[in-house]
Amino acid sequence: MMQDSLLSENHVSSKSQQENEEELDPTLIPWHAEELIFLPIEETDSPYKDHILALPQEKRWLPYNLRNYQGFWELEGIIPHIIAFQNQFKPRYTDVFVASFPKCGTTWLKAIAFSVIHRNKYDFVSHPLLRLNPHDCVKFLEPLFCEKGQVYLESIPSPRVLGLHLAYSMLPDSIISSECKMIYICRDPKDALVSLWHMSKNLQADTSFLFSEAFEIFCEGRSLAGPIWEHVLEYWNESLIRPNKILFLIYEDMVADPLENVKRLSNFVGHPFTKEEETEGVIDKIVDICSFNKLRRLDVNKKREGGDKFDINHTFFRKGLAGDWKNHLTMEMAERLDNITRLKLEGSGLNLSKC
Repeated sequence: MMQDSLLSENHVSSKSQQENEEELDPTLIPWHAEELIFLPIEETDSPYKDHILALPQEKRWLPYNLRNYQGFWELEGIIPHIIAFQNQFKPRYTDVFVASFPKCGTTWLKAIAFSVIHRNKYDFVSHPLLRLNPHDCVKFLEPLFCEKGQVYLESIPSPRVLGLHLAYSMLPDSIISSECKMIYICRDPKDALVSLWHMSKNLQADTSFLFSEAFEIFCEGRSLAGPIWEHVLEYWNESLIRPNKILFLIYEDMVADPLENVKRLSNFVGHPFTKEEETEGVIDKIVDICSFNKLRRLDVNKKREGGDKFDINHTFFRKGLAGDWKNHLTMEMAERLDNITRLKLEGSGLNLSKC
């Protein structure tokens, strides 16, 4: 449900003008659709129910029930929203999309993109990221195509920064043919696997989902949103064809040099930093406020005692490190996954096994 979308006159009048504008900015209204997208398709009244039930099924990636839709394994409960998104979404030429395979640095990139594009709107003392999860500032598009979601989406002022986990081939023609920008981030598949497994375990009370099981499913390309290699390649290949449309980032490169990559992102989206901003340390401030350690320590991003199963903000912050796979994969497992990655990416010019 949309939370705090309506404020009483007395409440509003007690705020300063700046606070009023921030409270009423629909970009910053926390709103979640997890209740809908995690529903088994049998429990919905979707007109696509029979079609979705006929799709290939994957039940091993706990706690999800996945269906193969257009070549990728998606939550069955989100597929009706994906279909609506594909048929109905109307982009604005000023839109900026943050796209990724799940658990590839999405949260961090959302925070950076939001801060760069809206840096003249918010100061660093009362910045929205200090009280809101990055996913509340930059909403995922797929779940929004349900009750209230589209109204919320249309109410966001331009330039909108919006999130996507869909593969490029699943995007509506309205996005592909528009002038809007896309920023894609990927990472070493070994680390993506580890992070995805941890998130999945955190979303269920039953902790019996073994990493060895997740590894096999991931290698088969049947994990949530998988296969990862096709997902990455679609954006990579398109970024080579349309470099002004898609900025392709690698998580490990961003960790190694965040300042340079923030500057690169700002130039790409048409919001370059001025000499004065660089002198005043604005880039450093953005890197700092978006840093993993800073975001993780905020109350809004911590697990709440007694929180329900949709209290998931804490699952977006684990370690934020590159190379944590070494604590989970045996050398044999790492070699096997690297070999799959090399084979899948062969001839593309993209190398993720070096990470």
